Amino acid sequence: MNLYAIRAIYMSEMARTGRTLMQSILSPVISTSLYFVVFGSALGSRIEEINGVSYGAFIVPGLIMLSLLTQSISNASIGIYFPKFIGTIYELLSAPVSYLEIVVAYVGAAATKSIVLGAIILATAGLFVPLQVLHPLWMLLFLVLTAVTFSLFGFIIGIWADGFEKLQVIPLLIITPLTFLGGSFYSISMLPPFWQTVALFNPVVYLISGFRWSFYGIADVNIAVSLGMTLAFLAICLGVVAWIFRTGYRLKS
Repeated sequence: MNLYAIRAIYMSEMARTGRTLMQSILSPVISTSLYFVVFGSALGSRIEEINGVSYGAFIVPGLIMLSLLTQSISNASIGIYFPKFIGTIYELLSAPVSYLEIVVAYVGAAATKSIVLGAIILATAGLFVPLQVLHPLWMLLFLVLTAVTFSLFGFIIGIWADGFEKLQVIPLLIITPLTFLGGSFYSISMLPPFWQTVALFNPVVYLISGFRWSFYGIADVNIAVSLGMTLAFLAICLGVVAWIFRTGYRLKS
């Protein structure tokens, strides 16, 4: 494996974050802080506890996951789309760099930025509500798996998109609504039985439930099921990326 090439692409992507610090880091942190203030204060005064956890603390894993999903997709999709847009992708494809090395570099950089952002938001949340992490290793596992999985998903979107507007279609119209409906601000056990069943078809429910379990030991679905669903989506994304490079979809034309 060409570690020099991976490092070069990775460092280039990380340097881009430094040039767009306001957009990449500060904006998501400020937005999430506003969620804590609005939802934690406004709703927290009316909903004291959910499953023995204060409402302000209960929404922390969901808010972190919301930022993690959207930023992972955004970082990875823009990272690979921009070389397509200006044409440098062809130089990269003709260089002695394998497809695996390209994916590792771009996805690794996007996932790294998302994990750092998640850690900053977690630290920021501690300023607003008392936090506890009962299973820190599980928390880190879900954080890394989710960041890598949705960075791969964003990579796919970046390859698929043929315009800047398409980069925003899936995150805005699909991922964000699914996250809000996936238990970010509530437990799906609070829903009527029919809607609980419907909610289980939302894949984001499993991500948030597993991540919340690592904090407080409470979950809407079994932790093994949450982990299995995350790994399944990761495998699907890997399969799609492999197909893209094997066929040259949206790369050779």
